[in-house]
Amino acid sequence: DKKISNIQDILPLLEQVVQSGAKLLIIAEDIEGEALTTLIVNKLRGTFNVVAVKAPGYGDRRKAMLEDIAILTGGQVISDELGLDLKETTLEQCGRAKSVKVQKENTIIVDGEGDKDKIQARIAQIKKQVEETTSDFDREKLQERLAKLAGGVAVIRVGAATETEMKEAKLRMEDALNA
Repeated sequence: DKKISNIQDILPLLEQVVQSGAKLLIIAEDIEGEALTTLIVNKLRGTFNVVAVKAPGYGDRRKAMLEDIAILTGGQVISDELGLDLKETTLEQCGRAKSVKVQKENTIIVDGEGDKDKIQARIAQIKKQVEETTSDFDREKLQERLAKLAGGVAVIRVGAATETEMKEAKLRMEDALNA
């Protein structure tokens, strides 16, 4: 939950990534300077497979969202507040997922390997916060977090031989979904 500018902060973790051959997604407040340059150069050389993204949200909301991601993937938020030093981070503290898709504005984590009971407990905790909050803005943000944790997303692909059949199939699919 902080800026990473010194490569020495993440070097021990990167060495573990190289040894294990794992892919690494770094979610941080920001990555800049020497750390960013080193990651890019090594990614281009094929030394390791790494992607760095900015953490979502701001302030306390950011901390809560990072905790959501950690629970979803079975990882740990590495934070000075929690007494955890980035230099001492191990692969065991990193979360895992079946796949991660990173786009310009979105990062999609598919099939996180977090403990299902902990995920359900987190969902229950957020639902309780939704009921207790008096702010519409907070309620909306909590419901967004709830939707992301619950993972209710589906992609349906519809194909057909002609344009007309395609439109017909698409309309039928929409009708079926809305029924």
